[in-house]
Amino acid sequence: MDADVPPEWRIETSRSYTPADSDRELEYRAYKHESGDLRVKVAPAALDGGDHPGYALTTTTYPGLELSEARLVRTVLTFDRCNRIARSFMDLFLARYDGPGSLEDAVEYAYDRTREHR
Repeated sequence: MDADVPPEWRIETSRSYTPADSDRELEYRAYKHESGDLRVKVAPAALDGGDHPGYALTTTTYPGLELSEARLVRTVLTFDRCNRIARSFMDLFLARYDGPGSLEDAVEYAYDRTREHR
């Protein structure tokens, strides 16, 4: 258990690996909210087909269901930075989440405060 993860979240997947074409170790971590309705993922940006170097923070609402929706929140250069943003996203989500009826509003609230403003 990661002590920095809010109690309403758990680490669903965590692994480190070295791609065949590199000697640099990469990390992947997915967190799931206790409701089961939201997953927050920190993974190399290239895994989702991105051409940006570094790591992407993505969310998936209703993971595993037909109506699931994935959304890119932000892309940054390092895993540690992306993971810090993910934890901030989780805290912001919790500040607004009040059960299933508020999921989309809580996700939007956290998204607006953690995405890169251009």
